[in-house]
Amino acid sequence: MAETNKKEAVTVLGLGAMGKALAKAFLHADHKTTVWNRSSGKANELIAAGAKNSGLLPEAIAASSLIIICLLNYDAVYNILENLKDDSLRGRTVVNLTNGTPGQAREMASFIESKGGKAYLDGGIMAVPSLIGRKDIFILYSGSSFSYEKHRNTLQALGEAKFLGTDAGLASLHDLALLSGMYSMFGGFLQAIALLDSEHIPAKEFTASLFIPWLQAMMTTLPEMALQIDKGNYASQEASLAMQVSGGSLIDFSISQGVRPDLLVPIELLMKQRVANGYGEDDFASTIELIKKSAKH
Repeated sequence: MAETNKKEAVTVLGLGAMGKALAKAFLHADHKTTVWNRSSGKANELIAAGAKNSGLLPEAIAASSLIIICLLNYDAVYNILENLKDDSLRGRTVVNLTNGTPGQAREMASFIESKGGKAYLDGGIMAVPSLIGRKDIFILYSGSSFSYEKHRNTLQALGEAKFLGTDAGLASLHDLALLSGMYSMFGGFLQAIALLDSEHIPAKEFTASLFIPWLQAMMTTLPEMALQIDKGNYASQEASLAMQVSGGSLIDFSISQGVRPDLLVPIELLMKQRVANGYGEDDFASTIELIKKSAKH
């Protein structure tokens, strides 16, 4: 059962920009917060805000039953934990918010268990440091469902908590999937702005009045695309692939404007390949058949 009546103590390991933001959010929510970092000087601001700085890692871990880790990468996590005694994490829930892969998360779950850890949760932070603590951002979690429920109220201090399942790798899988979509969207935005810039049109007004509203309208097509993908039925309802690739090449147009087409090349090639393979009457969503794991290359 989730905690409801008291504020539990929390230890935050790692005080980079994100680690500091996590600790600040816990302090703001009135949790007793212990912090640790290799270079203790990074803790000064947090100490002034009420955090306890522990110069020794074992002491920092002993201070709380909930341990939050946020370091540069998984190697850094192993580097600080591998020399701990085998029972040093006994009775503690470790929440690792370090960026990584599903495989790394699953291996870390086993490693934490070998150190006596009571439970392991892996997490994916879907926000930048300045947004931590807001209720309109979310953090993904996977691993021990019991520990998630036990500590959920505390974790909500960081942002909306979303539990994805007991497989420790699920949070990082969804994190990386979301980031893939984000960077593709940002790439498309930069390509659009570069085309406008080739005609000396500024970005600000276009972005606010046209690009964002148009993108929001296009977002409404995603549920139908997702349904097509799940069913494997791509019969065109609106604009077939053959029609889309016959209307002139965005690659050629970009080149004619002196704009590099690198961001457009992969998707246009996939669309044309799908048409060449005999699927020109399919919707755009069918291009996933060329890129997913089961695709025959």
